[in-house]
Parts: sequence; structure tokens; C-alpha cells
Amino acid sequence: MGTMTIDGRKIEFTDEKNVLSVIRKAGINIPTLCYHSELSTFGACRLCTVEDGRGKMFASCSEEPRDGMVIHTNTGKLRKYRKLIVELLLAAHCRDCTTCVKSGECVLQELAHRLGVKQVRFENTREQRELDFSSPSIVRDPNKCILCGNCVRACSEIQGIGCIGFAFRGTEAMVMPAFDKKISETDCVNCGQCRVYCPTGAISIRTNTGSVWEALNDENVRVVAQIAPAVRVAVGDYFGLPKGRSVMGKIVNVLHRMGFDEVYDTSFSADLTIMEESAEFLNRVQKGENLPLMTSCCPAWVKFVTDQYPEYVKNVSTCRSPQGMLSAVIKEYFRDPQNAQGKKTVMVSIMPCTAKKMEAERPNSYTKGEKDTDIVITTTELIRMIRTSGIDFAAAEPEACDMPFGFGSGGGVIFGVTGGVTEAVLRRLNPDHSKTTIENIASCGVRGEEGIKEFSVPYNGMEVKICVVNGLGNARTVMEQVKSGEKEYHLIEVMACRRGCIMGGGQPTRAGERTKAARAKGLYNADNTMIIKKSDENPLVLELYNGLLKGKEHELLHNDSY
Repeated sequence: MGTMTIDGRKIEFTDEKNVLSVIRKAGINIPTLCYHSELSTFGACRLCTVEDGRGKMFASCSEEPRDGMVIHTNTGKLRKYRKLIVELLLAAHCRDCTTCVKSGECVLQELAHRLGVKQVRFENTREQRELDFSSPSIVRDPNKCILCGNCVRACSEIQGIGCIGFAFRGTEAMVMPAFDKKISETDCVNCGQCRVYCPTGAISIRTNTGSVWEALNDENVRVVAQIAPAVRVAVGDYFGLPKGRSVMGKIVNVLHRMGFDEVYDTSFSADLTIMEESAEFLNRVQKGENLPLMTSCCPAWVKFVTDQYPEYVKNVSTCRSPQGMLSAVIKEYFRDPQNAQGKKTVMVSIMPCTAKKMEAERPNSYTKGEKDTDIVITTTELIRMIRTSGIDFAAAEPEACDMPFGFGSGGGVIFGVTGGVTEAVLRRLNPDHSKTTIENIASCGVRGEEGIKEFSVPYNGMEVKICVVNGLGNARTVMEQVKSGEKEYHLIEVMACRRGCIMGGGQPTRAGERTKAARAKGLYNADNTMIIKKSDENPLVLELYNGLLKGKEHELLHNDSY
């Protein structure tokens, strides 16, 4: 423990890793562009520069706190310095702010207002670069890049992929894939985490809202929506509701008012996933083949393992993701002329994940030659559509999803948080339906936001060894351990994004620790209020197996290849 004097106030510090953290602890929101607590310290933007008692200036993000330090954060010299930095960044930046997808959420724009930058005195001499639309998930606009390096570090440090990096030096420096390739030509898994950490519009979601509006305006089209579990806990706070509150009912109401004919809950097909994946897991354990079983719900993880560890593709579950299952089932339902009523069905998937856009384009996301999921939009795109519609979201009354695919179990709802798939599987495998059993499963080690969780549970006289992973950098660590024989598991759950889908690449950004925790709690709270906790207790799922799915389980619910 030590004490620093910050702007005349004595502030104690303990394990803060830098002066910037102590300043923020003191309640001073010092500006930054390149600093993020989950990434390594880069010290590029210099906006967090402060003065010590002798007038020396230094970047507070890269300075360790020392007892007795005297720090000034808001001197005239510092204000002038920060304003000049922002002005110089804007001088080499595309300034079409009114039409930028990040307008109103851009950190650079916010700092320009905050620091009083009313004009840019310098000419933009940088060459205008072509935008990269090659990815189905994200768009790269090099003209809006401020060289903060956040995307580079997120891709390398958190995801362990490194498909983008710095090129050239000095005023010619740029962020790009190696040899200036298109992003689709790299090892990019479409997770969108680069977009999450980008403070400007240099990396954004490739939007598909125009196609949705077009479908909604066509009288000959039936537009069906499915909503993923993590979406419901990430929309409300944008419209002034408490962070992490489940607003599923309000979303259903608004979608109906926009013109969606039917709205379903993806937690229903999460139950289908559990039914199929549990059976697949037991079959592999009995045969002792292709273990560990690796989950297949996350398309970024599936692409990662197929690209980086092709010898383990046989270990990936053959189950389609919940998005793929529900889309295939709904399209099959409307192939019946009586159900179709002469209309074409367009399936719109609302996901927290940019990689789901890529998944919808995969060849194995087609059934009988027809694309299962026609359009994928993210939570962020849904929010934009709500704003465009002018509907007062906060005042909207909750509505129930439509039948016959509108109800999922609590096990399906918690798919959106890391460990949720495994927890739902364990519920399914346990014949005891009591509250105590459900609580024991929740406390067995499956919950928590740690990057790698290892535990074992007893089942039929054996110890089932399980590993739950979030973040592809952590996934690489686990895969290398499995490959070398250092670790041995029966089941591995992987979600590409840290903390799971609640922090997916399509979720609203600027989410701090409180928001992250609230989203996870929101899903667990939703599970707590569900009458049905286990997938095999869902009567709609059981009815589906006895009806539409009979004899078509493999065709509609599984992949033959990746």
C-alpha cells in the first residue's frame, strides 16, 4: 500500500498496475484511446499524459504507482497537449462523422467535443484507402484508423490469432493484414472482437438491416425472427433500462410492431442442441471414440479448430448450432403448403455474434438446397432498427413469443454465458429433477468468467473430465495441452469471446465490468424464473420429436461435414 497526491488529494493505492488506474480510482475520468484494462499497455495515444510535482510529463498508463508521487491531471499545459493530440488525429482521419456507423458512439468524436476541438488546422495528406468488404461479418475502413493498436492486441493477445498487425513506420504506419491482404484471406474467424475494442469506425459490423427492411415491406414474404439468449440482456440499458435486465418480452413486442410475422426464442433450439449433443456425448463415451467431444455452438471456434487443428475436426460435435437447428426446423415447417399459405419464408436471426453471419453462409447451413438462415443481424443492428422505427422501447409492453417454437427451458437460456452449454448438458444427463440437483450442478465449477475452468463430475461410475474455455487464446492453450497429451478430457466447451455470447462481437460496445457482470447475472436470473429447467422437460421439444422431426433428426439437426 502507498499514497499518492492527485490534484491536491491524498489517494491510497494497493495493487493498481499503473498510475492511470489510481487516477480513475480517485474519480477522475482521464481520457484514453489506446488503453484497455484487458489488453497489454501500449502507450501510443499519449492522451493519459499527466504532470508530476516537478513538471515532468509522462503517460500514466505505462507508469507504475510509487508512494509519495505528486500528480497533476488537468493543468493548462496538459489541456493544450491533449487538444493538440486529438486535432492531429482528426487531421489524418475521415471526418464524415454524420454518416459514420459509429457516430454518437465514437470515442474520438467524444474526446473532440470534450476537449473543445472546434476546428482542425492541418491538412489531411494521407492517401485514401479502399474499404475492405470481403468479410461477411465486419468491414474495415483504413481511413478511420487512429493507430491505437487495440484491434491488433485483441486479435493477438485475447484471441491468439494475429490476423492483423502494424505495417510500415512513422507517418506511413498502418494497421492491416499481412501483405495488405483482404481480411477474408487471413485466418480471421469473424469473431468481431477487433470491432469491440476499436474506438472509432475503422472496424464495424457488416450490416444487413437493409435486407430485413426490404423483406418486411414485401407482402408476399413471411418474415420470421429468432432471438438468441444473450440479446435479451444487452438491449435494455441502451434505452435507459437497468443493465443486464432481460427484456425479451419488449423485444418481441417491438419486432411484431415492425412487421415480423412470427418471433421465436433460440433457447428453444438450444434445448434441441442439448438433446442431440447429450446423446452424441454418451454414444462417444460408450464407444470410446473421438473424445474429447468439442462443442459446436460457436462458429468462430469451429472455424478456429478447422483451420488451426484440422486433425481434431472429428472431435467437434456434429450438432448444428441452435441458430442452424431452429432455422432448419422452421424452413421445414413452412415447406408444408398448408403452413406456407402461398408465402415465401425469410428467416432472420438476431444474434450477439458477428460470426453467425459467416455461419449462415457455410455450405452445411443449407438444407435441401435452400439456405436455412436468410439474414443475420446483431444486437447492435437490432438497436439501430428500433431507433429507425421510432418505437418507444422502454414503454413497450412485454409480449410472449409465438408458437410452436416459442418456449425454451432455463438450460437453453444460459447458453449465452460461458459454461452454459456444459451446465445444460449436465442437467440433461442427470435423471434427478430436484432443485437441489440443479443447484449442485451450478456449483460444480461450471460457472465463473475464468478463461479456463477444469473440473470433473461423477456419472455412471466414471469421472467425466470437463474443460470450459472462453477466448480463443485460451482455447489454443487447451488444444496444445490436449495435443501433447498433457491434458485429457471427455468434454470441452469453447466460446470464442471472453465471458461467452454476452460479450459477443455484435453486442453494444463500451461495456465495463459492471455491465459484463450484469449481463451474466441477467441470464442466470432468467433461468431462475423459468418453471422448466431441463431441455428434456420442454413439452414443445418432445412434441417436435414425435411430429415434424420424426425420421429427419439427422438431416435437420446435424452437420455431415465442416
